[in-house]
Amino acid sequence: MKKTDIQLRSRQWFDDDADPGMTALYLERYLNFGLTREELQSQRPIIGIAQTGSDLVPCNRVHVELADRVKQGIRDGGGIPLEFPVHPIQETGRRPTAALDRNLQCLSLTEILHGYPLDGVVLTTGCDKTTPALLMGAASVNLPAIALSGGPMLNGHYLGRCAGSGTVIWEARKRLARGEIDTEAFMQAAAGSAPSAGHCNTMGTALTMNCLAEALGMMLPGCASIPAPYRERAQMAYYTGKRAVQMVWEQLTPDRILTRAAFENAIAVCSALGGSTNAPIHINAIAAHAGVHITLEDWQRCGQRIPQLVNCQPVGEYLGEEFHRAGGVPSVTAELLGAGLLHGDALTVSGRTLEENCRDSRSADRRVIRTVDEPVAAEAGLMVLSGNLFDSAVMKVSAIDGEFRRRYLSDPTSPNVMEGRAIVFDGPEHYHAEIDNPALNIDEECILVMRGAGPKGYPGSAEVVNMQPPTALLEKGVQSLPTIGDGRQSGTSGSPSILNASPEAADGGGLARLRNGDRIRIDLNLRTVDALVPETEWRARDAQLATPANQTWWQQLYRREVSGLDGGAIFESMADYRNIIARTPRHSH
Repeated sequence: MKKTDIQLRSRQWFDDDADPGMTALYLERYLNFGLTREELQSQRPIIGIAQTGSDLVPCNRVHVELADRVKQGIRDGGGIPLEFPVHPIQETGRRPTAALDRNLQCLSLTEILHGYPLDGVVLTTGCDKTTPALLMGAASVNLPAIALSGGPMLNGHYLGRCAGSGTVIWEARKRLARGEIDTEAFMQAAAGSAPSAGHCNTMGTALTMNCLAEALGMMLPGCASIPAPYRERAQMAYYTGKRAVQMVWEQLTPDRILTRAAFENAIAVCSALGGSTNAPIHINAIAAHAGVHITLEDWQRCGQRIPQLVNCQPVGEYLGEEFHRAGGVPSVTAELLGAGLLHGDALTVSGRTLEENCRDSRSADRRVIRTVDEPVAAEAGLMVLSGNLFDSAVMKVSAIDGEFRRRYLSDPTSPNVMEGRAIVFDGPEHYHAEIDNPALNIDEECILVMRGAGPKGYPGSAEVVNMQPPTALLEKGVQSLPTIGDGRQSGTSGSPSILNASPEAADGGGLARLRNGDRIRIDLNLRTVDALVPETEWRARDAQLATPANQTWWQQLYRREVSGLDGGAIFESMADYRNIIARTPRHSH
């Protein structure tokens, strides 16, 4: 299609011959900081830059500087850049949990893209929930959109050892509890894991979701893994801005990219990455906004038997720099394509298919990105479980280490089956207050349960399920206990928790009926988790769980509208609005 055949959306604001009065109203204020009529009334696409970086969002703060290179790319591509802020999300700064704000940032972007004179948009992704939030909004609006990751931090180091962000926190907490380090050493270890600008340098939720954005086809090839300080990151920003303009002329919209094949590719790539347990929540949410029905059973079907190829913390050895140097997502994708495990014909923002983008890529370091034939772990995808405690939950089987398997899953008469006594905590405050209480008699045969931590109960769903054992067990060398919960855990945690339980306890789920001392049976062969309580007694128990009072109106609204984690913790009525860009909003005056 020729450029002259396309009517740019922005011209309905700035160059409407049929309504010069409104054209003048829209035009004049955009001239007051130096833009010209020649620019705004030319046949040049106006490309928005959805800015997520700020001092409040250190993981994405690099985008404040990268935006200049994006703008240069847009201008060289023949477009006009307009940068705008969206609601901030910082995983480690927002209380009670950043999960409250993913849908809010999505809403923020949706309203901006719909209501303002934009022809395309660059999405500045990075910290955990910024990536899905922006992709959700872009999918709903269906304006040409391309994502740009800010990239991971450089590798962290502490006392001569590699220190992965997040992962080092969980390790140091145990060492502090055992009395091996003091508070000052804990703080130094944490600081050592964050040596530069960027998001987490482990394969946590941030790096996972940016890699999956690339696997979905919404980033240029190789974009996800470039560390924030590398020169290639600013170069990628330039190319992304330039490509955004071309996408407008090609009318390459998210609905052409975010197909079922693309989501199935993302599920498979997540398994190969050893990716975060938060990925199903966010991928399912993006799919819902794109009008593609993806469920946890799709994760079981498409992902569970995929081998883990990437050897990165928290379920491996290396960090983001090594992953990038080994080839990043294109090399992982090429391995999977070669084994027939991906849909190679899926279209991407490059205008080419996934196979065309990646077929010639190869791992430059087989220690970091393995082959399908010699993986880090076979059948490493997330396992979906169900039973009388919940309809669905996930477990990261690649996080099951040798010690955990030996202790809990190696009974020769019942391999991959464990039973234990439930120790139930109603929120993280209860856990921290009581975990070392000798009256609970917690031993290595216990299963720790966290409830009241889901989207409605917390509210927002908190990363609190990866509970460490009591100090007495840590001192005996028991580094982990089986854990179950209706909340989430950090993607930087290597704990093999059973989490994201749906329905949650606050929504009538079976965890609300559970009591201290109940026996729980976990069978990974059958993918079941059950409280061993007689059915009549189980049904007779109260399934109501008290939850904290709302502290803001947004919390009230969030609790009323949010779905379960299995459905992506979306607002279903918000996801009903698709291809929003098809109808231009009414005039403002």
